[in-house]
Amino acid sequence: MEKICWENSSYQDCNVVIIGIPDESQSHSLREGTSEAPERIRKISNLADSYNRDGKKSLGFPLNGISKKVFDYGDITRKQIPETFEKIIKDFKVPISIGGDHSLSATIIKQFSKTGKLSLVYFDAHPDFITSIKNYYGSVFGDVIEVIDVKTSMQIGIRTPEKEEMDNLKKFQILVISPFDIAEKGIVKISEQIMSTLGDNVYVSFDMDCIDPSHAPGVSVPVPFGISSVDAILLLKKIANHGIVGMDIVEVCPAYDVKDRTSHLASRMIGEVLSSLK
Repeated sequence: MEKICWENSSYQDCNVVIIGIPDESQSHSLREGTSEAPERIRKISNLADSYNRDGKKSLGFPLNGISKKVFDYGDITRKQIPETFEKIIKDFKVPISIGGDHSLSATIIKQFSKTGKLSLVYFDAHPDFITSIKNYYGSVFGDVIEVIDVKTSMQIGIRTPEKEEMDNLKKFQILVISPFDIAEKGIVKISEQIMSTLGDNVYVSFDMDCIDPSHAPGVSVPVPFGISSVDAILLLKKIANHGIVGMDIVEVCPAYDVKDRTSHLASRMIGEVLSSLK
């Protein structure tokens, strides 16, 4: 199996662990194929984010470089999430996992919540706040609501909620930042709002459909009027610099991508987060 291009360390010495979870068993999407994302993102990271010169591999770094040591753990199954993340958390390493469908995030978040309530930053076009049904990719936020700090958690990029989700967001008074908020207020004010809301135990869950389909066409449920890739990554970098305990990137759907643009974007996002971690 190909490794992410940022991999340059052993597990023992690393600060950050990359984990693939090629599972879409709890997805209801008409577009299938998110289980192919971990392999594709790794492959594209090596093709597009590194260069071969005189037989040697040279990485294309983020502008301010990467100081963290990274280890690609390989792929795990859905059933292996609890034991794998228990080990990583115990070893004080930051996991960046690549899905797979978004339901995977709920199990990861619940594992992290054993160390205390989380400040959850949820990037998505959809709130995933269905509570009448459990344990699928549209109920993630509802499935973890009891283990997060609602006052310091937020949703970013939301633009297609169902009535039940709007009611739940209002009930729990979740901060919601839409693409229209960013366009109206500007990225500086929005980033200040996010930083002033965040707690200390921050976990980031990033559904790639948060980003506009013009930038990220290869997702399972694309929705118009999304966040630009630059705005999304700028916010990610600021949050990572604040400090995060972990992150996941989900819902990349390679079968519907255009010239691997979404997989490449996901790869670059990982690099920019690595360059910004405290």
